[in-house]
Amino acid sequence: LDKTKLVGISSSQLLAKNPDFAALPRMSEGRTPPNLEKIVALKPDLVIGAVGFHDPAIAKLKYLGIQTLLWEVDSWRSRTELTQTLAKAGGAEAAPLLKQYQTFLDSKPTPRGSTLVLASRQPLMSPNAKSWAGDLLTQFGIKNVAADLQGNSPMRGYITLSPEKILEANPAFVILVDAPQGDIEKIKSEPFWNQLKATKTQKVYTFDYYGLVNPGSIDAIEKATTQLKATIIAQSTKV
Repeated sequence: LDKTKLVGISSSQLLAKNPDFAALPRMSEGRTPPNLEKIVALKPDLVIGAVGFHDPAIAKLKYLGIQTLLWEVDSWRSRTELTQTLAKAGGAEAAPLLKQYQTFLDSKPTPRGSTLVLASRQPLMSPNAKSWAGDLLTQFGIKNVAADLQGNSPMRGYITLSPEKILEANPAFVILVDAPQGDIEKIKSEPFWNQLKATKTQKVYTFDYYGLVNPGSIDAIEKATTQLKATIIAQSTKV
């Protein structure tokens, strides 16, 4: 929106190798809480945090009189609203970025056949409609087998599936998430794996964790949407 407004960031592997952020001080490292002294020393006009991760730090900064914003990007709409909110706060123009977002969604065919996203192995978790990944599939008209399911998964917006439930759904497409814990090969070793339609027809695709499960960055989202077009969307007429 305006690169002159950013004075500090959280550490992230998405930003670590990006030269645009090389000169900016990091307010946290890994999973450690943000350094409040560093943040206060920067005298920021606004501190932005992620719901569920930065709540305590944001509460303390707010107590100190610093303007704060907590946000959760769990849908395309929330991403759009965050962009508009930040543009307004920083006196920037949101329209060019919103137009760019829309190009990510452009596609012609309506996908046929169901799709299952597996984000982890223990437990076997899949995004329903109330998650970033689930909403992204909805944006493309992709039939998500877990969209309307509810459960007590440790991750909000995700449900736990049994092997029996997966076999019952028998999706035409399977998306495996290349998450930090590296569960892909373990999922493929499960007894149900070779019985799935998607496995037999070789319509199994690996997606990066960032962009599909965690929005991560604009570049990550663009990569995920491009891959959805090249796999699920492109193969839809062959189902």
